[in-house]
Amino acid sequence: MSTKKTDTNTLAEVAFDDALTHLAELPEGSIDTLISDFESASQIDEDGVEYWTARDLQKLLDYSDYRNFLNIVNKAKEACTNSGNSVEDHFVDVTDMIEIGKGAVREIDNIKLTRYAAYLIAQNGDSRKEKIAFAQTYFAIQTRKQEIQEDDIANYTPLSEEQKRVLLRNEIKEHNKNLASAAKDAGVVLPLDFAIFQTFGYKGLYGGLDRAGIQRAKGLKSKQNILDHMGSTELAANLFRATQTEEKLRRDNIKGKQNANNVHYEVGQKVRQAIKDIGGTMPENLPQAEDIVKVGRRLQKAIKGSQKIEKK
Repeated sequence: MSTKKTDTNTLAEVAFDDALTHLAELPEGSIDTLISDFESASQIDEDGVEYWTARDLQKLLDYSDYRNFLNIVNKAKEACTNSGNSVEDHFVDVTDMIEIGKGAVREIDNIKLTRYAAYLIAQNGDSRKEKIAFAQTYFAIQTRKQEIQEDDIANYTPLSEEQKRVLLRNEIKEHNKNLASAAKDAGVVLPLDFAIFQTFGYKGLYGGLDRAGIQRAKGLKSKQNILDHMGSTELAANLFRATQTEEKLRRDNIKGKQNANNVHYEVGQKVRQAIKDIGGTMPENLPQAEDIVKVGRRLQKAIKGSQKIEKK
C-alpha cells in the first residue's frame, strides 16, 4: 500500500469539530469499547502502513450484508477521486481464504483500506447508526492527529551546534548533582574526595589525562572550565560517563571511596573504548570550543530579538 502523504487537511478540519460533538452524544461507557474494537482490527502491512480490511470494517460499522456495505465503499472511492487522490493508493483489492468446515477453505474478495479510506467510508455511512457516528469521530480525530504530527515533522528544524552545546552543558550540570549524591552515598564525602573522584572519571575517558592535562591538550588556561569549552560531541560523551557512573554506583551499591573511584575510571574507559570502536575522535583530540557563557548570551539575545519581531 502507498506510504505517500494524502492531502486530507480540508476534509479533516471540516469533520473535526463535528467529531468532537459526536463524542459527547455517545452513550456513557461505550467509547472505550469502541476504541478498543477499532484499534484491535487495524493491521500493519510490510511497508509499515496501517490498514483495516473491508470485511472487518463492515462488522465494526454494523453492516450485516457485505454487498450493501460495498455501496458505501464505492461512494468513498468516488470521494477519494474527487479529493484528488488515487483510489489505488487507498483501496487495494485482495483475496482471503476462509475455512468453511471440515478443513475446507474457499476464497473471498476483500479490500485493504488505509486510514484515509476507512475515514471516507465512515463519512459516507449513515450517521444515525451509533457505530457509524463513532467511526466518523474516531477517524476524523485520528486523521487530524496524524496531520498535526506530519506538520510538526515537516516544520522541524534541527538544533544548531550552539543550541546542542547549551542543552548538553545544562544537562551535565544537573546530572553532576546526581552523580555527587550517588558518590556521597558510596563514601565520597569531602570536597577534596569528590575532586579526586572526578579526576578518576576524566582519566578513564581521556586516556590517563587529569583536568590539568585536558586543559593543556585543549590549549585552555588553568582557570577555564573544560566543560564550558567542549563541543556537543565531547559534552555528550561526558554526559554518558556521568549518567552511567551514577547508575552503576547505585545499582551495585558501591561502598568506599576507592571503589567509587575505580567505578568512575572503568566507566570512563568503557566510554572511551566505545568511541574507539566506532572510529570516533578521542575526546582529548577534539578542538576547543567557544566559551559556553558567550554562546548562551548570544542565543538569548537572538531569542529576544525574534520575540520583538513577532510582536510587531
